[in-house]
Amino acid sequence: MAALPPERPHPLARAPLVDKACAALEKAWAKGVPPPLIDPDELWARAAKGFDPSAEHDGRGIEDARDFRERLNTLCSAVEDEAQLNALGKTMAHGQIVRVIKQRLGLGKLWSNRPDLLETELAPPIIVVGQMRSGTTRIHRLLAADPAHSATRFCDSWNPVPRKPDLRPLWGGMMLAMARKLDPWIDALHPMGSQRAEEELGWLASALGHSTYDTQWHVPSFARFCEARDATPVYHEFARILRTDAAHHSNADKPRVMKVPQFAEELPALLAQFPNARLVVASRHDEDVLHSSMSVVANQMTIQSDKVDLEWIEAEWRRKLELRHSRVQAALADFDGAVAHVHFDELGADWESEITRIYAELDMKLSSQARAAMAKEMASSKGGAHSAHAAQMQGFKSGKAV
Repeated sequence: MAALPPERPHPLARAPLVDKACAALEKAWAKGVPPPLIDPDELWARAAKGFDPSAEHDGRGIEDARDFRERLNTLCSAVEDEAQLNALGKTMAHGQIVRVIKQRLGLGKLWSNRPDLLETELAPPIIVVGQMRSGTTRIHRLLAADPAHSATRFCDSWNPVPRKPDLRPLWGGMMLAMARKLDPWIDALHPMGSQRAEEELGWLASALGHSTYDTQWHVPSFARFCEARDATPVYHEFARILRTDAAHHSNADKPRVMKVPQFAEELPALLAQFPNARLVVASRHDEDVLHSSMSVVANQMTIQSDKVDLEWIEAEWRRKLELRHSRVQAALADFDGAVAHVHFDELGADWESEITRIYAELDMKLSSQARAAMAKEMASSKGGAHSAHAAQMQGFKSGKAV
């Protein structure tokens, strides 16, 4: 059984290490060490060292390259003008954006040398669609456990450039170890492992899709910019990365089980890339989704800012919940492929019956090997750190630390 996290007395609680890191950074800056700048040109220049300028466009169309630059400019402006980051937050923002640009250029270089990767034929994927905190992770990991399917590893989601030897599992493990030091509640919110099946959030982040950024920083102008914008360039990049990943792992013939809550906002753009996909649509009672989402967002934001507003988070995520509802309904009305619906409570009450029904509705074979692998997945998660989040939520409501 995984060790339970320490008490989380308030949604904005944070580890003492965060304050120590902020103090150390501020001290260094006071002594003349230059603080990191969130300037798009400076970030690009730092990230682009060692790359040919053509890597920005290799494998991509002009519009896709332009879209990334416009998203980068808008994100940097929002971080500077709205986010109110502390010293650790500024440092983390700088590092994240530099890494994303480096990855984008690294992919361009790879595709210049290996254009055949972009021609990889894929089996129609299985896409889990739903609100954040609506049970999509459980559905995703159950479906991913089926040996007839494939899934994206955490380490590959956040570092999509394959290399030989492939040291990404080690890099992913170090990334998670540091994350757990800064945020001891992270596994209660979303349990992860470097080589465990994970959502493709990192791939969307690498195209500057907004959900990675507006869940950790107060950047409403960037969120509105992305929500109003055609997401096609983001999913062009997403599809290129998926083809590359499938070729690298030699599993392109297996349906990839994919999920990111951001899909709910941009489903038409995603389905344009994968028109033969099967969909599993998750749902949960709205107030439960809202309060669980608020807990996650507050946990992320308080690490990087000393001025987090819980009332704003509630209003913003209530708005997002309604936006995603309306966009999913509109997208499904125009989709004539296979769709299965599943509710959080019904999945929790009898996951085996729900999985059997999902497979039948999607016209997929549920083998004995798949059932055994899913049972093992459920057993491995029983009593894990994530079980503490429900207790934390009750503690917040009652005023008692959990």
